[in-house]
Amino acid sequence: MIVRKGIMALNEEAVSIRRKLHTIPEEGFEEFKTSDYIYKYLIDLGIENIERVATTGIVAFIPGQCDETIAFRADMDGLSVDEDNICEYKSIHKGMMHACGHDGHMTIMLLLAKYIVENKIVSKYNVLLIFQPAEEGPGGAKVIIEQGLLQKYAVRKIYGCHIMPTIDEGKIGCKPGPLMAQTGEFYITVRGTSAHAASPHKSVDAIMISANLINALNTIVSRNMDPIETTLFSIGTINGGTRVNVVAGEVKLSGTMRAFDEKTYYGMRKRLLDISKGVESAFNCTIDCNVIEMYPPVVNDQRLYQEFVEIVNDFDYEEVLPMMIAEDFSYYQREVPGLFFYLGSKNNQKDFIYDLHHSKFNFNEIILLNAVEIYAKIIEQ
Repeated sequence: MIVRKGIMALNEEAVSIRRKLHTIPEEGFEEFKTSDYIYKYLIDLGIENIERVATTGIVAFIPGQCDETIAFRADMDGLSVDEDNICEYKSIHKGMMHACGHDGHMTIMLLLAKYIVENKIVSKYNVLLIFQPAEEGPGGAKVIIEQGLLQKYAVRKIYGCHIMPTIDEGKIGCKPGPLMAQTGEFYITVRGTSAHAASPHKSVDAIMISANLINALNTIVSRNMDPIETTLFSIGTINGGTRVNVVAGEVKLSGTMRAFDEKTYYGMRKRLLDISKGVESAFNCTIDCNVIEMYPPVVNDQRLYQEFVEIVNDFDYEEVLPMMIAEDFSYYQREVPGLFFYLGSKNNQKDFIYDLHHSKFNFNEIILLNAVEIYAKIIEQ
């Protein structure tokens, strides 16, 4: 990989910013300390067009030579995880941690702003830096879009990245087309009629009905979905019953379903509802099924991907397989062409091996400069 001297010189700044942000993780739409830190940093750089958006989000506009804009996005929120790392920059907010690398993503964007300003770079395009709250939920990207910011700043394309501990430190990962899945959660309540276990004929057994429902739902992927399409359907919780000698009158189930294709996802959703209705009719019970739509699939634009591959030709690059995780960056891609890529962070020697959302997730700040270099090259195109 080749990172220019001007960006390599930002390494100490990268460490300082990231470790400060790491100490103050906050819930989505409650990132007030984080927002204030970002705002002050941008003001101190002399950037004039800064706007607070989506409660705690910030956008910074740097004018270029035309009316069209390239946007870059970083997420801001932390996770409700108790940090188990032993380090001087450990979270000071009990029960909260930057366990998904968002502290690194924000650092990349602040360093990019610093590099542009201090080197007096005037791009062909305007540059919009989007610091977005609530990626982990309920989804800040949708709020930013609904506030009309992409239209206001004439955004024509958007880029984002994510630190990824399954890829070796220093490597860059990406792929054209689907990169992450569309996701949904479902919450089911099966209501029957409770009775003494000695009088089962007076009951409508919610546990027995739930067993049949679970078996039926687990045929959705194997019997209703095209085997060429990658899909996931998983029931994660089941709770019901009160005593060993009482037939259960109510059982609650919940789970997740995921797919890389929206049509396939909604096909699964339809079968979930149809099967629930069928079991309800067959067993003379009531089944309430609530499906919560999460994020659309992350689908990388083909043209932007080809340009990206040329940009990273000096890096250690690998085309990755799609993953069943989710990202609300996908909402931007519904509005304008977008590209999302991974920054490898896995380092066995430093014990940077823990997965996203793990209480010991950590990374070497040097990898952040790779993204700054890539973003700088995109701006200079």
